[in-house]
Amino acid sequence: MSIGGIGAGYFSAGYETKRAERNAAERNFADFTRAEQRAAEKEAAQASRDAADIENRIDYAERAFASVGANAPEKVKQAWMEAVKESGVDGLGMSANGMLTHISQMMAKRLTNQMKDVGGINDLLGNSVQSAIRAAQQALYDLDHPRAPGNAKSIEVQRQQVKERSFYKAFLEKLGASESDAKSKETIN
Repeated sequence: MSIGGIGAGYFSAGYETKRAERNAAERNFADFTRAEQRAAEKEAAQASRDAADIENRIDYAERAFASVGANAPEKVKQAWMEAVKESGVDGLGMSANGMLTHISQMMAKRLTNQMKDVGGINDLLGNSVQSAIRAAQQALYDLDHPRAPGNAKSIEVQRQQVKERSFYKAFLEKLGASESDAKSKETIN
């Protein structure tokens, strides 16, 4: 199809170029659909992990509540669970997977009671709504007024204490105690 080599390969080169473009376009589309499929699979797996995390968090929150509020009424338990859902942490400094993130105020109180051999080390919330309110208010007071004010804390512990504070505030709110009630009790102490 060429005379004396002129135009040799012209048609084949054009054909190859269009064929390569078409193959590249098909590959790009296939890569795109595979990427979309992988993204959907990752999203579904993440949703499954999130659901499992929430279930674990609720299970650990119930265990934590049972360890400090064995004799507390159902209203206190419901307030505890709602505060855990709202703040993402519980009052004992436990993460969603049950690991201790820091020594919380309630954990410190429990350990203090154990060292002093005081009865009811696992009954910090008492047997009434008012006793649970007092325990949460005391924990907030202790967070705001540490016994060793010069104690240097890591950034992570400070973050966890902010979360702990949000838990106690939500817990008090769910129990029907307002922030002003906590402030007025604080001035009495």
